Amino acid sequence: MGQFTKTFSKFLFLGFCLFNFVFAPAAAADWPEKPVRLIVPYPPGGGTDLVARLLSTELSKQLGQNVIVENKPGGNTIIGTGVLAQAKPDGYTFGLVTDSHVINPHIMESIPYEIENDFVNVAQLVNVPFVLVASKGIGVSTIEELVAKAKEAPGTINYASPGSGSPHYLAMEWFANLADIDITHIPYTGVGPALAALGGGQVDLMFTGLSTGLPQVADGRLVALGVSTKQPSEGAPDVVAIAESGYPDFTFITWYGIVAPKDTPADITTAMSKEIKLAMQQPAIKEKLLALGVLEAASTPEEFTEFIQDSAKQYDQIFALIERAEQRTE
Repeated sequence: MGQFTKTFSKFLFLGFCLFNFVFAPAAAADWPEKPVRLIVPYPPGGGTDLVARLLSTELSKQLGQNVIVENKPGGNTIIGTGVLAQAKPDGYTFGLVTDSHVINPHIMESIPYEIENDFVNVAQLVNVPFVLVASKGIGVSTIEELVAKAKEAPGTINYASPGSGSPHYLAMEWFANLADIDITHIPYTGVGPALAALGGGQVDLMFTGLSTGLPQVADGRLVALGVSTKQPSEGAPDVVAIAESGYPDFTFITWYGIVAPKDTPADITTAMSKEIKLAMQQPAIKEKLLALGVLEAASTPEEFTEFIQDSAKQYDQIFALIERAEQRTE
């Protein structure tokens, strides 16, 4: 009877091992075995969508499976990111996020997910530098001239943005705080209308992406005062950095990255991170990204996690500065 029990126990153990082998989640070596979803919480046609489609095309070639972009805009990215948070963590759903990912908790009353707990960070994709552009009518061509004019007549210079809480607004408020100048915010419904007002002389200043600002500088409609990178940007080598114009603490970079639902297997997120880096560093892809005004910045999951934490801290500081400034004016 004892021998039978031992034999039966071995049989059960082998059966258990076989069951786990057959039904265990697919490891990275087997992944992907079907198409992969890439959720983009923005509408088609914008910079985020264009970058996502460049990436998805290259990843599809590398992985041997289609990487399908799904646009789910709305709620300042919360709708699409919420869909991602609820997705099955099986390695077949990823999502694009931007710095709105860390801004939204400051400006939204409630969010149906927690950025620290409901996602696993996969890789940063790009950095998106800003350029500070001015209308021709304001009569300044450098950061120094702008600050001097603003101090001569506080409150008379205004600036456009696509709304309070947007990166464009936050960049300007932070710069104004560092420069100790009083300028007036005029919000618009988007980057397009804001740039149109700037070009038409209805407003004086605006921070915007290189791809939207530099063409209007090139055709003489606007003046480029400085870029938001630490040194002159690869995308605008002839434009001085604001940090080199007397404000060394000013570096403002927006960004895009890829995350996955929490509990997505680590071996799959690591594999995806490596595939993303391979795709983003293709010379043809980097050239296309530069044409869009963005700079390749592919990273490991660990590097992206640290980057997000640093970005969140920077925005915490900017919102605190704005809040203190508002309290002083009350």
